[in-house]
Amino acid sequence: MSLQRSIGFGLALAAAVTISTAWMLRTATSSVSNTVSLLAAAGAPPVDAAPAASSSPSVAPKDPSMPATSPEARRYSRSAYDITRIPDAEVQRLARSLSPEDAKVILAKGTERPFCGNLLDNKKNGVYVCKLCDLPLFASDNKFDSGTGWPSFFQPFDRDHIAYEKDESLGMVRVEILCTRCHAHLGHVFDDGPKPTGLRYCVNSASLEFVENKADGSRGFEGASLPIPTQSAYFAGGCFWGVEDLFQRLPGVINVESGYMGGKVSRPTYKQVCYEDTGHAETIRIVFDPKRITYRELLRQFFRFHDPTTLNRQGPDVGTQYRSAIFAADQAQLDEARAFLDEQSKRDKFRKRPIVTELQLASQPGTPGQFWLAEDYHQDYHERHGGHCAMPSEDE
Repeated sequence: MSLQRSIGFGLALAAAVTISTAWMLRTATSSVSNTVSLLAAAGAPPVDAAPAASSSPSVAPKDPSMPATSPEARRYSRSAYDITRIPDAEVQRLARSLSPEDAKVILAKGTERPFCGNLLDNKKNGVYVCKLCDLPLFASDNKFDSGTGWPSFFQPFDRDHIAYEKDESLGMVRVEILCTRCHAHLGHVFDDGPKPTGLRYCVNSASLEFVENKADGSRGFEGASLPIPTQSAYFAGGCFWGVEDLFQRLPGVINVESGYMGGKVSRPTYKQVCYEDTGHAETIRIVFDPKRITYRELLRQFFRFHDPTTLNRQGPDVGTQYRSAIFAADQAQLDEARAFLDEQSKRDKFRKRPIVTELQLASQPGTPGQFWLAEDYHQDYHERHGGHCAMPSEDE
């Protein structure tokens, strides 16, 4: 080959490499942009943004009337796990139990070779937890065979248990996934997963431990893999979008879900509740930490967040599904709610406009009157669509 032809071939090869590299970078950037959009649609925390330090991962403004106490610095996920960031010193202590190979992945952000991980072909039912801090990260029923050589999942155990950071290493742009609690490196997330999320969480086996379900199907969690003890409260106060949003912002409230309760139809739909005689009321289920907020305080806030004097309506919403009601989870809640209603009825503000709030024990699971979770599009409505309800002022 002549010198001139060699130079020409070299220049052509360099140009081809440059064009190929530029195409790969544009494709990666486009893929990352789509991944970020899919994560946002799934309600995941923002990429590269630290979650808000609050009682729940919601970014809604806190209620300024609630007293600030030191435990409020802790964070809890919607499934009632303490996801407060572990201090570096504690991470180093936990890391002493890692093998050198695991440490390269978890601490140094390495990647195990494809088709070599011990959890790739695991078909058992259970949950995959963080190898460093034991936080539940992925469930077996969300695992799928992606053909990539690494364990793959289409969604996490709890969306608050995964943190996301932009990764620009190796000449490309990707979205790195980490354990929210200890920031152990897990792998990356991509936009080529199956429905319903369209996401593929590509995870190193080295970052995970598998906890198999018990014979009865219940979780086999122990120690740091256990959620905190919680209680539930059920209130109906008009359109559930607003009261859900307001309660979610109270310190000590772990999660709030919208649903239907107190009726005579099993598995009701929103259309049925609105247009048929189901007897259900739009109701919220509040999961709370009784060590941080009491049931009595929830009752007080319930009366602050809605009008207990309007029969079968709240503002412009009219119908029995918008009635005011308290569904006590047990006898203790029933007694406390009854005493609260009696106390409130004696206040001057309720003498001319009597309280019409219904009070009853919550129906047992398996009966039509139990709490039925509303459709997905009703959950976290204000959080998903932007904006939040104004926090009512105190009247005392």
